[in-house]
Amino acid sequence: MKASIDKDLLPMKAHYFLFNAGTAPVVPFMPPLAKQLGYSDVVVGTMYMILPIVGLLAKPLFGYIADRYHRHRFLFLAGQLITAVAFFMVMFVPAVEKPQFHCHAGVSNIRYCSNYPKDAETQLEAFYGNRTLTCNMACQMEPDMWDIVCQHWLKANPLSDCQANRTKNTLNFSTYIDMKGLIEEANGNMRCLNFLIPHDLGTIDSRNVTLYCPKDKPMFQSSCQMECNDTFINELLPDSSVINMGNAVALPEFWFFFGMLIISWIGMAVVVSIGDAICFGILGDRHHLYGRQRLCGSLGWGIFALLAGLLVDTMSKEGSIDKNYTIVFWMTLIILGFDMLASTKLKHTQTHMSANILRDVGQMFLSIRCVVFFLWCVAIGLGTALIWNFLFIYLEELAQPFDHGANFIKTLEGLVMSIQCFGGELPFFFMSGWILKRIGHVNAMSLVLFGFGVRFILYSMLQNPWYILPIELLNGVTFGLFYATMASYASIVAPPGTEATMQSLVGAIFEGIGVSMGSQIGGQLFDGVGARTTFEIFGIVAFIVFVIHVCVQFYLQRNGPAENGTVKYFAPTDAMHMLNEQEYTGLS
Repeated sequence: MKASIDKDLLPMKAHYFLFNAGTAPVVPFMPPLAKQLGYSDVVVGTMYMILPIVGLLAKPLFGYIADRYHRHRFLFLAGQLITAVAFFMVMFVPAVEKPQFHCHAGVSNIRYCSNYPKDAETQLEAFYGNRTLTCNMACQMEPDMWDIVCQHWLKANPLSDCQANRTKNTLNFSTYIDMKGLIEEANGNMRCLNFLIPHDLGTIDSRNVTLYCPKDKPMFQSSCQMECNDTFINELLPDSSVINMGNAVALPEFWFFFGMLIISWIGMAVVVSIGDAICFGILGDRHHLYGRQRLCGSLGWGIFALLAGLLVDTMSKEGSIDKNYTIVFWMTLIILGFDMLASTKLKHTQTHMSANILRDVGQMFLSIRCVVFFLWCVAIGLGTALIWNFLFIYLEELAQPFDHGANFIKTLEGLVMSIQCFGGELPFFFMSGWILKRIGHVNAMSLVLFGFGVRFILYSMLQNPWYILPIELLNGVTFGLFYATMASYASIVAPPGTEATMQSLVGAIFEGIGVSMGSQIGGQLFDGVGARTTFEIFGIVAFIVFVIHVCVQFYLQRNGPAENGTVKYFAPTDAMHMLNEQEYTGLS
């Protein structure tokens, strides 16, 4: 038979490619951007614990609305629009103001702008008068700044030994600030303080130094964390250190940033769940071809995640700690615009209607087999959270003992993402139909659990971080095969007219419960027992769950109750046999 291409599926393929290509430049960079904006690890972790819960609530809600009011296309396009706009607006989130150390033309001073109380200057004069305080500084460094520090502050000999510090990102030193020389300025809605440094005196590693600023050199200006030997000053400058959760909730810029992330997560939740429902609606009985559509998404993610990382490094100032992420927000806005255009070409109509969506979906929880499926989604979410949120932290720990480990770690992380997509997800998405047809959904579920066990145990045995690259091929089993199995199984067991609701429900269970719980548990274990032991524990648990799953499914196959009611349940090991072999051999 001559293979043919189903033109009705081309817009679906284009959507998966463009949507993943559009979100890839921003999603991986949001946690490091939050750190760059000044927020602590606790703040970042809290946000990424809440965001999956937002998806948990949004997916079933909008899936129900889509099915109830037959507004799949409208919500699908609206989700793409709000995702693009919300991510683009993140570009305008201001960084938290930090004290700036200025060194230029023989003068040193510390400048800090904030919305501190207007009567602060009066209080400072009343409390301190002519006093001089000692402050500890931790300033971000760039390579050219080390030249001034080595030559004029430390007066190092030989100079080359000191300049080897050019790879260090932070300089720690103590200095003195003269409260008598305090100057207050107006800067728009902000108020600024200038702390003068008398006689340019400072201390580095218990060594007294002169913070000399040569006139023939460019201005030495660095963002710093600042802590002084006085409670009132430290309270006046609450933003001078990394922002914890208590301080963050009082900042309007934090809520703007977090609000845009919440909106973008809602948009992505709507697009992913309703998009999968539309895809299965177009495929009809050809559920096994879902993986061939979804692999286009992995292709888009893999290409544009690497491209975005390269562009960010290229457009950022050489040697700078703070990265310029402007290009990724424009990429997202433009690419998702093309995604909306492609999505208008989708030919989808809902052929089945449900008289009572909530009743029909609710009866899924009366099916033992479906409840086991939901619990499997939770278990996979737990393991996925450990990889999404903590794998790169583990890699950076492994790289520390190696010479120049900090120089190659980002390259290694880029290669990890590339192999996950191209070496793992792409082939398994492509072969998922063949695999599901041959072994069935239940056996595929067990295989995914076994794959997680192997992957985590191999992680726990790593000594050289580069050896992780072949392990990442298992991402094809633990994500590519998993996602195809989850989406196609949900489509098969969904009562007619509840397709979008069902896709939303299983996505919410996987991410909103599994990933959210996994993030919290993984973080606690990383902090308590360390990274290596955490992966070992997760690996052992994955093998235990694998054995339990096999035993439960074997029991249900032999002794399980018959399915009744409105749920049109097909045994997952038999479901794919309904598919037409002639349809499978096409290139759709």
